[in-house]
Amino acid sequence: MKDLHSGLDAWRYIIASDSERRSVESYLPLILSIVGALGVLPFTVLRFMQGAWVAAIVDTIIVIGFMGLGIYVFRTRRVQVASIVISCFCIAGVISTVYIIGPQQVYWVYPALMAVFYLVRPRIALVLALVTVAALMPQMIGNMDFHSTTTVLVTIVVMSSFAFAFSRITDRQRQQLMQLATKDPLTGAGNRRGLDVKLNEVVNKRKRNGTTASMLLLDLDHFKKVNDLQGHAVGDQILKRVTEIINLRIRVTDSLYRIGGEEFVVVLESQDATRAAHLAEQLRTLIQANELVPDRPVTISLGVAELTEDETASSWMGRADEALYRAKRAGRNTTSIAE
Repeated sequence: MKDLHSGLDAWRYIIASDSERRSVESYLPLILSIVGALGVLPFTVLRFMQGAWVAAIVDTIIVIGFMGLGIYVFRTRRVQVASIVISCFCIAGVISTVYIIGPQQVYWVYPALMAVFYLVRPRIALVLALVTVAALMPQMIGNMDFHSTTTVLVTIVVMSSFAFAFSRITDRQRQQLMQLATKDPLTGAGNRRGLDVKLNEVVNKRKRNGTTASMLLLDLDHFKKVNDLQGHAVGDQILKRVTEIINLRIRVTDSLYRIGGEEFVVVLESQDATRAAHLAEQLRTLIQANELVPDRPVTISLGVAELTEDETASSWMGRADEALYRAKRAGRNTTSIAE
């Protein structure tokens, strides 16, 4: 799971975790963009009617920019660069209108900064807030009385401080909630929800870039007997130890998930079936060689499947599952490659 440092990052994760969902969350970038565009649009029309052409052109650019960036994020789900661009766009729009139209436009800085603290990481948002204050000060000091200037600056600083503190708190809470939602509490591996997100990401990457990927589906052989004879506490220790062995062998770019009592999935990006099968055999040998239970070998069966062109996540998973069952029918403690 990737770190979620902003509200827009959280939106991307929510949608990726349920690609079929078409609720309010899925349209959030468009909603925010429409609200921003509609908020500026009446002033754009008014500027044109008054003949304030420079200000009208700036407002028009802001309206078009809001809509264009919102549609881009909604369609591509690429939020990291777009969120920074949108934030800079908001700040630049506020500063431009204050210098072109006058200091009375300074009150647009409040919604703009609130949007920035939602869109980007708290530290980046704080830097942008300080840049905004520094950029606005010359115009405000030269055109507003001392009391008004001080009031605006103090309220901006106070609002930014509260927004920064709130963003940090919600960032930590968001990370904790995502951890609970996507991690198996016993082994620390990803859970089924995390796997669904990952598979959708890999499948979409394959469609866009033709990136190769493979999956290992593995199951501990006769694990129920181990639980019955040794107890569930021993079984839990075996699952933890198996997780450690796999994590020590796979790459940083690979992902491990526990999806059932004794079933695990390893997602291997940029790996074809041949390399995936080689890794599967290494894992099978390592787990068999480790004495996880005294006087009783623990073995695994594995199914390997390479992602094919235009294949869905469910069909990819299904082929790996079929390969796993072939390995079990062949006597267990073996690896089978999907057709």
